[in-house]
Amino acid sequence: MTASTQSLALPAAARPIGDVAAEAGIGPELLEPYGQGVAKIRLEALDALPQDRRARYVVVSAITPTPLGEGKTVTTIGLGDGLRRIGRRAVISLRQGSMGPTFGVKGGAAGGGRSTLIPFDRVALHLTGDMHAVTAAHNLLSAMVDNHLFHGNALNLDPATISWRRVLDVNDRALRNVVIGLGAAQDGVPRQSGFDITAASEVMAVLALSTSLRDLRCRLGRIVVGHTRDGKMVTADDLHAAGAMTVLLLEAIKPNLVQTLESTPTIVHAGPFGNIAHGNSSVIGDLIGSRAGDYLVTEAGFGADMGAERFFDIKCRVSGLRPDAAVVVATVRALKAHSGKHRIGAGRSLPAQLFAENPGEVEVGGANLRKQVENCRLFGVPVVVAINAHPEDHPSEHAAIRRIAEELGVRCAVHTSYADGGEGAVELAGAVAAACDETSDFRMLYTDGASLEEKVAAVATRVYGADGVAYDSAAVRQLRQCERDGFGGFPVCIAKTQLSLSSDPKLKGAPTGWTLPIREVRTAAGAGFVYLRSGEMRTMPGLPSAPVAEHVDIDESGNIVGLF
Repeated sequence: MTASTQSLALPAAARPIGDVAAEAGIGPELLEPYGQGVAKIRLEALDALPQDRRARYVVVSAITPTPLGEGKTVTTIGLGDGLRRIGRRAVISLRQGSMGPTFGVKGGAAGGGRSTLIPFDRVALHLTGDMHAVTAAHNLLSAMVDNHLFHGNALNLDPATISWRRVLDVNDRALRNVVIGLGAAQDGVPRQSGFDITAASEVMAVLALSTSLRDLRCRLGRIVVGHTRDGKMVTADDLHAAGAMTVLLLEAIKPNLVQTLESTPTIVHAGPFGNIAHGNSSVIGDLIGSRAGDYLVTEAGFGADMGAERFFDIKCRVSGLRPDAAVVVATVRALKAHSGKHRIGAGRSLPAQLFAENPGEVEVGGANLRKQVENCRLFGVPVVVAINAHPEDHPSEHAAIRRIAEELGVRCAVHTSYADGGEGAVELAGAVAAACDETSDFRMLYTDGASLEEKVAAVATRVYGADGVAYDSAAVRQLRQCERDGFGGFPVCIAKTQLSLSSDPKLKGAPTGWTLPIREVRTAAGAGFVYLRSGEMRTMPGLPSAPVAEHVDIDESGNIVGLF
């Protein structure tokens, strides 16, 4: 058995999942085992766990990501383990990774090194089948839309307005734009459509934001698939599809329980895209986790301008949970990349100059760190800067980051969770615990009563650093349609590049003097937010020239190899 195979298997020292659950106060009557090391948590846990207990709530975010990766998941897992090392009962809550990126660029999406979830292969792949249930529920609605057109279109649905595509949990650029219904007359009504990746489905966002089975059913029914020729919404309930969609999600709505290598209870549930949707794990998972330990540590997708802003403005609006602290992850090499002096791309060899001692470059790139810390502080929560240390870092470069944190008046800690697990995160755990002891003055960026334009402007100018917002004429018409449909009170979810605070992925650091363009506006009525697109955002990724899938196989004993 190879080293990589050994690391994928459930270690002999792993605790039985029932014992892991018991540490979180989740009894066997609330568990549904799914093979070794994995269990579903029944929704009855929402009422069975102590109602007067509330864990300290910590969100882990980061500077603007680079192709290098900043290690948010490793930091989140290490922090959970580190809190247990200093005597705090911690629960971790994470998204389930999409198999598209897993087989494309990233490999396994369950942490790394000594800060890894187990069983790694189960977490990185199908786990309990939630992704496939979302795919099936989404595509059932797609089929019923086209079936309605085929059988006479009694609702007078305008095919030109249909925005509901199909989904698949595989990166496949050839499916981005397709024509369906070709062939004989009995093969359907021809029209142009396409595929998105499952993580970009509104059904996934609905699953992540639902608070109960009844709420899930109501949200699915509100999904808008298009409009009639006289401008009225057509929903999943209008097509009588939402009931069957809910049935397909009966198991998927139950959060999944696994553990870290150090046996910290970890809830893995839902996986909405970080630049298309709100990019956070499930509300139900966090509601359960908040009653299951002293600390609940969760992660928000991409940088603080994206996942953290949506965590605060969308997820916390739904859950009612109030965060106690935010962690902003930074690495030396990523801050050097934000200096704009290095060309770094996915799959390319890293320039040797990136590893030369240069605290000055860290200071220049630190403009991005400063802005992302400021973004978290806009919401009134204490902030901790987490330096995710790498072996090639220099002490002077860590000192440069510490100086930035000191100037900002926030705590800072170095961690080595990848190499050392929870032991390497003890300093970080202490800093986070101290931050949680401060008074959090949590607040939303905007009120429900603000107009959609005011909400977009607040995010664009205060979080992204834009001078203003420019709407295409089509986007203005779509915005007015959202308001006519009654969705002006929704929060906003702006889809833009994750590689820059701006709308231009080439602009590093903390750009100023730019305007945010809005090209398209849609309502995610089931999820409960208005979705605005800035620039061209791919909702179906493509595979790279040498995808991870080429290296994944099984050995002679049937063990998975090559998933990293």
